[in-house]
Amino acid sequence: MKRILLTIALGLGILTANAQIEKLAGPRLGFTFVTPGPIADFIHEGFDFDEDEDGGYGTTGSAFTMLYGWQWESRFADGGNITGIVEWVVLVGGMERGMFLPSASSIIGARTASGLEFGVGPNLSLSGIGMVFGVGYNFTSGNLNLPVNISVIPGRKMEGTIEYYGDPTTGLGYYSEKYEYNTGTRIAITLGFNMSK
Repeated sequence: MKRILLTIALGLGILTANAQIEKLAGPRLGFTFVTPGPIADFIHEGFDFDEDEDGGYGTTGSAFTMLYGWQWESRFADGGNITGIVEWVVLVGGMERGMFLPSASSIIGARTASGLEFGVGPNLSLSGIGMVFGVGYNFTSGNLNLPVNISVIPGRKMEGTIEYYGDPTTGLGYYSEKYEYNTGTRIAITLGFNMSK
């Protein structure tokens, strides 16, 4: 991973042409698809989900939620047909369900003069820390920029334990069962807009 980032940074530093590459900071709207796991369980049932009663994490199926947020960006190796960028993206999901599910990402990557961009970086949400991988393209209409991005935050394999209780007075009949589950992969599509200066 270090070699890839170093190669990208060196390649960006070598480019010297003077292409105009748009800054795409601004509002973001979109949606996220979440594969089965504790995140999807929470979106479906909130704090009412019980791992023991419902048979473990991931039993409620996949989930879908809307996103609203903002993107900021700064540049390095600016100039040429490719510009190095660092983006900070803050999003909130779940509002259509009365939930507040914040997420913040810091992405380092590159944007070309044609509007194609790609990057990778850390993501922090209520489910913990993960890595986000993103790709996007800036569609233009006159002075209006319409960046569309697709990002993926892979889930992680975890191990859980379901506890079963028999007679509450004697404790007889208690046993536990271990199982594996995935925390849930998140796939997001966002659309932004701003005006060229």
